[in-house]
Amino acid sequence: MKKITKKDLEDFDKIARLNLINSITGYKSANLIGTVSKKGILNLAIFSSITHLGSDPALLGFIVRPTIVPRNTYANIKETGSFTVNAVTESLIQKAHQTAANYPEIISEFEVTQIASEFIENIDQPFVKESPVKLWCKYVNEYPIIENDCILIIASIEAIYLDENLIQKDKWVHLEKGKIVTINGLDGYCLPRLLDRFEYARPNTIAQSLLKNGS
Repeated sequence: MKKITKKDLEDFDKIARLNLINSITGYKSANLIGTVSKKGILNLAIFSSITHLGSDPALLGFIVRPTIVPRNTYANIKETGSFTVNAVTESLIQKAHQTAANYPEIISEFEVTQIASEFIENIDQPFVKESPVKLWCKYVNEYPIIENDCILIIASIEAIYLDENLIQKDKWVHLEKGKIVTINGLDGYCLPRLLDRFEYARPNTIAQSLLKNGS
C-alpha cells in the first residue's frame, strides 16, 4: 500500500494534488444549480458538494469556493434568494461538465451548453428541463470556512419535482432508474447500481434486506 504524506502533497503539482484529494473521499453527488441574475441572465453551474443536512426541516448545503474571483451562482443567490438543484443524468454529463468553464456573467451556460431550461409554476428560477429530479430551494444562511475561505451555504427545500417512476411506495427515490450519475474527483462521471436496501438499523438486531424480502 502506497503512503502519501502531507509533505508529499505539498510537493505535488497543483493538478495532481487536486485529482488525488478530490477523488479519495469517494463518490459525490452531481447536480446543476440554476439561477438567474437581476438582469435576467440565466446561469447554470455543476456542483459536487451538495449534501443532505436534515429532513425536518428539509435542508441542504453546498460549498462555494473563495469569492476572490466572481462566483455568478453565489452572487445570483444572494440577489434573488433562491435557486434550483437539478440532478445530472447520463445523457447530460458532457454538457453539464462544460458549465464549469469560466464564462463571463453576461453569458448563459444554458445557451452555450445547449441545456434546455424550463420555468415551473410561478417560480422565477430556471430548472433543467431534462433532469428527472429537480428542487427549488431558498437561501437560509451561510457560514465562512476560515481555514480555506470557502463558504457553506444552507438552503431550505421549498418544492420537489421528480419523475413519478422513481418514487417507491415508501417514498424512497430510486435514482438508478433515472440514470442519475455521481462524480469521482473533479472530472469522472459514474453511473451507480443499487446493490441492496436494508431495514432501519437497531441494536441487537441484524437489519434485513428490504429487496430480498420484497419490500
